[in-house]
Amino acid sequence: MATTTVQANNKLVQYTQEIAREFVRENLFSPYMGEAVNSIIRLKHELKQGGEQMNIPLVTKLRGGGKGSGTLVGNEEKIDNYGMRLWIDWARHAVTTKKSEEQKDSADIFGEAKPLLSDWGKERQRDDIISAFMSLPSESSQSGLGSDAGETVNGIRYELATAAERNTWNAANSDRVLYGAAVSNYNATHATALANIDSTADRFKKGPLALLKRRAMNATPAIRPFKTKDGYEYFVTFAGTNAFRDLQADLEDINKSARPRESGGMDKNPIFQDGDLMYDGIIIRQVPEISRFVTEVWTSLTTAGDSSGRVEPVFLCGQQAVAMGWGQMPRPTFRKEDDYGFIKGVGTEMAYGVGKMFKKHPNDGSNLKQWGVCTGFFSAPVDA
Repeated sequence: MATTTVQANNKLVQYTQEIAREFVRENLFSPYMGEAVNSIIRLKHELKQGGEQMNIPLVTKLRGGGKGSGTLVGNEEKIDNYGMRLWIDWARHAVTTKKSEEQKDSADIFGEAKPLLSDWGKERQRDDIISAFMSLPSESSQSGLGSDAGETVNGIRYELATAAERNTWNAANSDRVLYGAAVSNYNATHATALANIDSTADRFKKGPLALLKRRAMNATPAIRPFKTKDGYEYFVTFAGTNAFRDLQADLEDINKSARPRESGGMDKNPIFQDGDLMYDGIIIRQVPEISRFVTEVWTSLTTAGDSSGRVEPVFLCGQQAVAMGWGQMPRPTFRKEDDYGFIKGVGTEMAYGVGKMFKKHPNDGSNLKQWGVCTGFFSAPVDA
Protein backbone atom coordinates (compact mmCIF):
# COMPACT_ATOMS: atom_id res chain seq x y z
CA MET A 1 0.00 0.00 0.00
CA ALA A 2 1.36 3.41 -0.96
CA THR A 3 1.15 5.94 1.87
CA THR A 4 1.27 9.62 1.06
CA THR A 5 3.87 11.64 2.95
CA VAL A 6 4.12 15.40 3.11
CA GLN A 7 7.18 16.73 1.34
CA ALA A 8 9.42 18.87 3.55
CA ASN A 9 8.56 22.15 1.83
CA ASN A 10 4.85 21.49 2.33
CA LYS A 11 5.02 20.83 6.07
CA LEU A 12 3.20 23.39 8.20
CA VAL A 13 5.54 25.77 9.98
CA GLN A 14 4.13 27.98 12.75
CA TYR A 15 6.29 30.85 13.96
CA THR A 16 5.53 32.56 17.22
CA GLN A 17 5.68 36.34 17.13
CA GLU A 18 6.66 36.56 20.79
CA ILE A 19 10.41 36.94 21.15
CA ALA A 20 12.09 35.75 24.35
CA ARG A 21 14.87 38.21 25.18
CA GLU A 22 17.79 37.00 27.23
CA PHE A 23 17.19 37.81 30.88
CA VAL A 24 18.82 41.08 31.87
CA ARG A 25 18.94 41.88 35.57
CA GLU A 26 17.60 45.23 36.67
CA ASN A 27 20.21 47.51 38.20
CA LEU A 28 20.43 46.16 41.76
CA PHE A 29 22.18 49.36 42.87
CA SER A 30 19.15 51.52 42.02
CA PRO A 31 17.63 51.68 45.56
CA TYR A 32 20.87 53.17 46.84
CA MET A 33 21.27 55.83 44.14
CA GLY A 34 20.11 59.41 44.74
CA GLU A 35 21.00 63.08 44.79
CA ALA A 36 21.04 63.42 48.59
CA VAL A 37 24.39 63.68 50.38
CA ASN A 38 23.60 60.51 52.35
CA SER A 39 23.17 58.37 49.21
CA ILE A 40 25.64 55.54 48.72
CA ILE A 41 25.82 56.27 44.98
CA ARG A 42 25.42 60.02 44.70
CA LEU A 43 23.99 61.37 41.45
CA LYS A 44 25.29 64.73 40.21
CA HIS A 45 23.78 66.71 37.33
CA GLU A 46 25.95 69.84 37.15
CA LEU A 47 27.33 68.99 33.71
CA LYS A 48 23.97 68.98 31.94
CA GLN A 49 24.75 72.54 30.85
CA GLY A 50 28.08 71.48 29.38
CA GLY A 51 31.60 70.54 30.43
CA GLU A 52 33.73 67.41 30.66
CA GLN A 53 34.63 67.32 34.34
CA MET A 54 33.12 68.36 37.64
CA ASN A 55 34.58 69.12 41.04
CA ILE A 56 33.04 67.46 44.10
CA PRO A 57 34.11 69.18 47.36
CA LEU A 58 34.79 66.99 50.40
CA VAL A 59 35.25 68.27 53.96
CA THR A 60 36.30 66.26 57.00
CA LYS A 61 35.10 66.89 60.55
CA LEU A 62 37.04 69.00 63.05
CA ARG A 63 39.26 66.86 65.25
CA GLY A 64 40.94 69.41 67.55
CA GLY A 65 40.25 69.52 71.28
CA GLY A 66 39.45 73.23 71.33
CA LYS A 67 40.06 75.49 74.34
CA GLY A 68 38.38 76.30 77.59
CA SER A 69 39.63 79.47 79.29
CA GLY A 70 42.95 79.23 77.43
CA THR A 71 43.89 81.49 74.55
CA LEU A 72 42.03 80.56 71.36
CA VAL A 73 43.84 83.05 69.11
CA GLY A 74 46.59 81.20 67.28
CA ASN A 75 45.09 77.82 68.20
CA GLU A 76 42.37 77.70 65.56
CA GLU A 77 41.93 74.51 63.55
CA LYS A 78 42.10 74.56 59.77
CA ILE A 79 39.34 72.91 57.78
CA ASP A 80 40.65 69.88 55.92
CA ASN A 81 39.03 69.99 52.49
CA TYR A 82 39.58 68.52 49.05
CA GLY A 83 38.07 68.74 45.59
CA MET A 84 37.59 65.40 43.83
CA ARG A 85 37.40 65.60 40.03
CA LEU A 86 35.01 63.43 38.04
CA TRP A 87 35.20 63.12 34.24
CA ILE A 88 32.31 62.13 31.99
CA ASP A 89 32.34 60.43 28.59
CA TRP A 90 29.80 59.17 26.08
CA ALA A 91 28.21 55.72 25.93
CA ARG A 92 26.27 54.92 22.75
CA HIS A 93 24.87 51.88 21.02
CA ALA A 94 22.56 51.19 18.07
CA VAL A 95 21.07 48.52 15.81
CA THR A 96 20.05 48.70 12.14
CA THR A 97 18.13 46.65 9.61
CA LYS A 98 17.07 46.89 5.97
CA LYS A 99 13.58 46.71 4.52
CA SER A 100 14.62 43.56 2.67
CA GLU A 101 15.27 41.83 6.01
CA GLU A 102 12.11 43.16 7.65
CA GLN A 103 10.15 41.73 4.75
CA LYS A 104 11.45 38.24 5.60
CA ASP A 105 10.93 38.59 9.37
CA SER A 106 8.03 36.60 10.85
CA ALA A 107 8.45 37.91 14.40
CA ASP A 108 9.29 41.63 14.17
CA ILE A 109 12.75 41.12 15.66
CA PHE A 110 13.65 44.74 14.98
CA GLY A 111 10.65 45.75 17.09
CA GLU A 112 12.66 44.56 20.08
CA ALA A 113 15.39 47.15 19.40
CA LYS A 114 14.25 49.75 21.92
CA PRO A 115 13.81 47.39 24.91
CA LEU A 116 17.11 45.70 24.02
CA LEU A 117 18.88 49.06 23.99
CA SER A 118 17.24 49.93 27.31
CA ASP A 119 18.54 46.66 28.77
CA TRP A 120 22.00 47.44 27.39
CA GLY A 121 21.99 50.83 29.11
CA LYS A 122 21.02 49.33 32.46
CA GLU A 123 23.72 46.67 32.18
CA ARG A 124 26.33 49.24 31.17
CA GLN A 125 25.63 51.45 34.19
CA ARG A 126 25.54 48.49 36.59
CA ASP A 127 28.84 47.12 35.32
CA ASP A 128 30.45 50.57 35.47
CA ILE A 129 29.42 50.92 39.11
CA ILE A 130 31.00 47.54 39.91
CA SER A 131 34.18 48.57 38.09
CA ALA A 132 34.23 51.88 39.99
CA PHE A 133 33.99 50.12 43.37
CA MET A 134 37.08 48.10 42.47
CA SER A 135 39.04 50.79 40.62
CA LEU A 136 41.99 52.60 42.21
CA PRO A 137 41.50 56.33 42.87
CA SER A 138 43.47 58.68 40.62
CA GLU A 139 43.68 62.45 40.30
CA SER A 140 44.26 62.08 36.56
CA SER A 141 41.58 61.53 33.95
CA GLN A 142 40.90 57.91 33.10
CA SER A 143 42.76 56.17 30.30
CA GLY A 144 40.66 56.14 27.15
CA LEU A 145 38.70 59.29 27.98
CA GLY A 146 37.34 60.79 24.77
CA SER A 147 38.50 57.88 22.60
CA ASP A 148 36.36 56.11 20.01
CA ALA A 149 35.50 53.43 22.57
CA GLY A 150 35.00 55.99 25.36
CA GLU A 151 35.65 55.47 29.07
CA THR A 152 32.99 56.27 31.65
CA VAL A 153 34.75 54.64 34.65
CA ASN A 154 37.01 57.04 36.55
CA GLY A 155 40.26 56.03 38.20
CA ILE A 156 42.51 53.11 37.27
CA ARG A 157 40.60 49.94 36.48
CA TYR A 158 41.77 47.16 38.78
CA GLU A 159 42.49 44.76 35.92
CA LEU A 160 44.70 47.39 34.22
CA ALA A 161 46.58 48.53 37.33
CA THR A 162 50.21 47.62 37.85
CA ALA A 163 51.41 45.80 40.96
CA ALA A 164 52.96 49.05 42.18
CA GLU A 165 49.67 50.94 41.74
CA ARG A 166 47.77 48.27 43.63
CA ASN A 167 50.33 48.39 46.45
CA THR A 168 50.02 52.18 46.67
CA TRP A 169 46.24 51.92 46.95
CA ASN A 170 46.58 49.13 49.51
CA ALA A 171 48.93 51.14 51.73
CA ALA A 172 46.87 54.34 51.49
CA ASN A 173 43.69 52.47 52.49
CA SER A 174 45.11 50.09 55.08
CA ASP A 175 42.50 51.27 57.61
CA ARG A 176 39.60 50.49 55.24
CA VAL A 177 40.55 47.19 53.70
CA LEU A 178 40.25 43.66 55.12
CA TYR A 179 41.77 40.42 53.84
CA GLY A 180 39.78 37.48 55.11
CA ALA A 181 38.74 37.05 58.71
CA ALA A 182 41.73 38.68 60.43
CA VAL A 183 43.33 42.12 60.32
CA SER A 184 46.69 40.34 60.63
CA ASN A 185 46.27 39.00 57.08
CA TYR A 186 47.14 42.47 55.85
CA ASN A 187 50.44 43.01 54.07
CA ALA A 188 51.70 46.17 52.40
CA THR A 189 52.11 44.14 49.22
CA HIS A 190 48.61 43.60 47.86
CA ALA A 191 49.38 40.23 46.24
CA THR A 192 50.93 38.93 49.47
CA ALA A 193 47.87 39.99 51.48
CA LEU A 194 45.61 38.16 49.01
CA ALA A 195 47.79 35.06 49.29
CA ASN A 196 47.21 35.09 53.07
CA ILE A 197 43.49 34.40 52.53
CA ASP A 198 42.84 30.81 53.58
CA SER A 199 40.26 28.83 51.62
CA THR A 200 38.49 27.66 54.78
CA ALA A 201 39.13 30.13 57.59
CA ASP A 202 38.67 33.27 55.52
CA ARG A 203 35.19 32.77 54.06
CA PHE A 204 32.64 35.61 54.15
CA LYS A 205 30.70 34.88 57.36
CA LYS A 206 29.05 36.90 60.13
CA GLY A 207 32.27 37.28 62.14
CA PRO A 208 34.32 38.78 59.30
CA LEU A 209 31.31 40.89 58.25
CA ALA A 210 31.12 42.43 61.73
CA LEU A 211 34.90 42.97 61.63
CA LEU A 212 34.58 44.72 58.26
CA LYS A 213 31.97 47.03 59.79
CA ARG A 214 34.26 47.84 62.71
CA ARG A 215 37.04 48.66 60.24
CA ALA A 216 34.67 51.12 58.58
CA MET A 217 33.58 52.65 61.88
CA ASN A 218 37.18 53.17 63.06
CA ALA A 219 38.56 54.46 59.75
CA THR A 220 39.97 57.98 59.40
CA PRO A 221 38.45 59.98 57.78
CA ALA A 222 35.30 58.39 59.13
CA ILE A 223 32.99 56.42 56.84
CA ARG A 224 29.55 57.80 57.59
CA PRO A 225 26.77 55.21 57.90
CA PHE A 226 24.26 54.99 55.09
CA LYS A 227 21.54 56.09 57.46
CA THR A 228 20.94 56.62 61.16
CA LYS A 229 17.56 55.84 62.69
CA ASP A 230 16.62 56.08 66.36
CA GLY A 231 20.25 56.00 67.42
CA TYR A 232 21.13 53.00 65.23
CA GLU A 233 23.54 53.11 62.29
CA TYR A 234 23.17 51.13 59.07
CA PHE A 235 25.69 50.23 56.40
CA VAL A 236 25.10 48.41 53.10
CA THR A 237 27.32 45.64 51.72
CA PHE A 238 27.35 44.44 48.11
CA ALA A 239 28.57 40.87 47.50
CA GLY A 240 28.71 38.41 44.61
CA THR A 241 26.91 35.08 44.54
CA ASN A 242 29.69 32.97 46.03
CA ALA A 243 30.48 35.27 48.96
CA PHE A 244 26.75 35.84 49.55
CA ARG A 245 26.20 32.07 49.56
CA ASP A 246 28.67 31.60 52.42
CA LEU A 247 27.20 34.41 54.50
CA GLN A 248 23.64 33.24 53.87
CA ALA A 249 24.51 29.75 55.10
CA ASP A 250 26.18 31.18 58.21
CA LEU A 251 23.17 33.41 58.96
CA GLU A 252 20.56 30.76 58.19
CA ASP A 253 19.44 30.12 61.77
CA ILE A 254 19.50 33.84 62.64
CA ASN A 255 17.37 34.79 59.65
CA LYS A 256 14.94 31.93 60.22
CA SER A 257 14.49 32.60 63.92
CA ALA A 258 14.90 36.34 64.35
CA ARG A 259 13.74 38.19 61.23
CA PRO A 260 10.19 39.60 61.39
CA ARG A 261 7.69 38.22 58.93
CA GLU A 262 4.37 39.56 60.26
CA SER A 263 1.65 41.01 58.00
CA GLY A 264 3.08 39.25 55.00
CA GLY A 265 3.04 35.56 55.72
CA MET A 266 5.13 33.62 53.28
CA ASP A 267 5.99 36.76 51.27
CA LYS A 268 8.15 38.05 54.12
CA ASN A 269 9.43 34.74 55.46
CA PRO A 270 13.18 34.39 54.73
CA ILE A 271 12.80 30.60 54.60
CA PHE A 272 10.76 30.90 51.42
CA GLN A 273 11.86 34.19 49.85
CA ASP A 274 15.20 35.32 48.49
CA GLY A 275 16.41 38.86 49.12
CA ASP A 276 18.73 41.01 51.16
CA LEU A 277 20.22 39.73 54.39
CA MET A 278 20.44 41.83 57.56
CA TYR A 279 22.89 41.44 60.40
CA ASP A 280 24.45 43.77 62.98
CA GLY A 281 23.05 46.91 61.37
CA ILE A 282 24.27 45.88 57.93
CA ILE A 283 22.10 45.29 54.86
CA ILE A 284 23.77 42.73 52.60
CA ARG A 285 22.67 42.85 48.95
CA GLN A 286 23.59 40.17 46.44
CA VAL A 287 24.91 41.48 43.10
CA PRO A 288 25.66 38.35 41.03
CA GLU A 289 27.71 40.25 38.47
CA ILE A 290 30.47 40.85 41.05
CA SER A 291 31.25 37.13 40.84
CA ARG A 292 31.16 37.31 37.05
CA PHE A 293 33.69 40.15 37.12
CA VAL A 294 36.10 37.91 39.06
CA THR A 295 35.70 35.17 36.45
CA GLU A 296 35.86 37.37 33.36
CA VAL A 297 37.58 40.67 34.25
CA TRP A 298 39.55 40.55 37.52
CA THR A 299 40.89 37.16 36.53
CA SER A 300 43.99 37.41 38.74
CA LEU A 301 41.68 36.94 41.73
CA THR A 302 40.64 33.46 40.60
CA THR A 303 43.97 32.10 41.86
CA ALA A 304 45.07 34.89 44.25
CA GLY A 305 44.36 33.20 47.59
CA ASP A 306 46.31 30.66 49.59
CA SER A 307 47.01 27.52 47.51
CA SER A 308 45.78 29.43 44.42
CA GLY A 309 42.29 29.78 45.86
CA ARG A 310 39.60 32.01 44.38
CA VAL A 311 39.04 35.38 46.08
CA GLU A 312 36.05 37.71 45.71
CA PRO A 313 35.70 41.32 46.89
CA VAL A 314 32.79 42.68 48.90
CA PHE A 315 32.07 46.38 49.37
CA LEU A 316 30.76 47.68 52.71
CA CYS A 317 29.43 51.17 52.03
CA GLY A 318 28.43 54.28 53.86
CA GLN A 319 27.47 57.65 52.43
CA GLN A 320 28.94 58.86 49.14
CA ALA A 321 30.87 55.71 48.32
CA VAL A 322 30.55 56.33 44.58
CA ALA A 323 29.68 59.41 42.54
CA MET A 324 27.84 59.28 39.23
CA GLY A 325 27.91 62.52 37.26
CA TRP A 326 25.53 63.05 34.35
CA GLY A 327 26.03 65.24 31.30
CA GLN A 328 23.10 63.76 29.38
CA MET A 329 20.53 61.26 30.57
CA PRO A 330 19.83 58.32 28.20
CA ARG A 331 17.80 59.30 25.16
CA PRO A 332 16.84 57.52 21.92
CA THR A 333 18.58 58.34 18.63
CA PHE A 334 17.69 57.51 15.03
CA ARG A 335 19.80 56.92 11.95
CA LYS A 336 19.65 59.70 9.36
CA GLU A 337 21.71 58.08 6.55
CA ASP A 338 18.83 55.82 5.56
CA ASP A 339 19.54 55.16 1.82
CA TYR A 340 16.25 56.72 0.70
CA GLY A 341 14.38 55.16 3.59
CA PHE A 342 15.63 51.60 2.93
CA ILE A 343 17.77 51.36 6.12
CA LYS A 344 16.22 51.75 9.54
CA GLY A 345 18.41 52.41 12.59
CA VAL A 346 17.64 53.15 16.25
CA GLY A 347 20.07 53.80 19.06
CA THR A 348 20.61 55.24 22.51
CA GLU A 349 23.17 57.69 23.87
CA MET A 350 24.13 59.02 27.28
CA ALA A 351 26.99 60.96 28.81
CA TYR A 352 28.12 60.20 32.34
CA GLY A 353 31.05 59.32 34.53
CA VAL A 354 31.16 57.06 37.58
CA GLY A 355 33.97 56.93 40.11
CA LYS A 356 34.76 55.82 43.64
CA MET A 357 34.84 58.87 45.90
CA PHE A 358 38.28 59.61 47.38
CA LYS A 359 40.23 62.27 49.24
CA LYS A 360 43.89 63.16 49.28
CA HIS A 361 45.68 63.08 52.64
CA PRO A 362 46.55 66.70 53.60
CA ASN A 363 50.21 65.83 54.26
CA ASP A 364 50.82 63.19 51.61
CA GLY A 365 49.90 63.85 47.99
CA SER A 366 50.19 60.18 46.97
CA ASN A 367 47.83 59.00 49.71
CA LEU A 368 44.37 58.83 48.10
CA LYS A 369 41.82 57.37 50.48
CA GLN A 370 38.51 55.98 49.26
CA TRP A 371 35.85 58.03 50.99
CA GLY A 372 32.82 55.89 51.75
CA VAL A 373 33.64 52.23 51.21
CA CYS A 374 35.54 49.55 53.10
CA THR A 375 36.74 46.78 50.75
CA GLY A 376 36.93 43.19 51.92
CA PHE A 377 38.51 40.21 50.14
CA PHE A 378 37.32 36.71 51.03
CA SER A 379 37.78 33.15 49.88
CA ALA A 380 34.86 32.33 47.57
CA PRO A 381 35.23 29.12 45.56
CA VAL A 382 32.68 28.38 42.87
CA ASP A 383 30.11 25.67 43.49
CA ALA A 384 31.50 22.21 42.86
